[in-house]
Amino acid sequence: MSEQTQTLQEELKTAKRKSAKPMLWISMISMVMFFAGLTSAYVVSMNREDWVTFDLPQAFYISTILIILSSITLFLSHKTLKKDNLKASFMLLLVTFILGLGFIWYQYVGFNQLKEVGLYFTGPESTVSTSFIIGITFMHVLHLLAGVVVLLVVIYNHFKKKYSSTDMLGFELGAIFWHFVDVLWIYLFFFFYFIK
Repeated sequence: MSEQTQTLQEELKTAKRKSAKPMLWISMISMVMFFAGLTSAYVVSMNREDWVTFDLPQAFYISTILIILSSITLFLSHKTLKKDNLKASFMLLLVTFILGLGFIWYQYVGFNQLKEVGLYFTGPESTVSTSFIIGITFMHVLHLLAGVVVLLVVIYNHFKKKYSSTDMLGFELGAIFWHFVDVLWIYLFFFFYFIK
């Protein structure tokens, strides 16, 4: 490989690293706009005569605690990685992954709790309010599933020792996305809790 080709590859690698975070921020801004549109439609629909108010299922409270804990463990994993404590960082990353799966499970439990009290997404027994809550929550779960895939990639790369205190871009990108979907859920939870 010639020196010129090697220099060109290094420049391309540097350009990719510089553009990675801005591209991630752009995609997250589009997701914010998407959920802002959904929650705005929810607020507008509250004026309908057939609007029904109800309490959030208990499982959503548990899932909220799990998602907050997952952000804390990921933050601690990042902090230990900065100190090159790879083993502790990896273990905390696995805990984050398990907490994320727990969040998804309790979202599913929450959907079933809504069904148990006669609140459905579609069909003759559905209401506009339940359709919105289930639909918006389900869309968030899809984004969180993307976050789980991102976490799996980060876990794999971490296992292969691709991250260190001097090279953690991939880890940071995954962490930014994970924290984003966590904050998004916390927003949605409080939105549904207070705006009925």
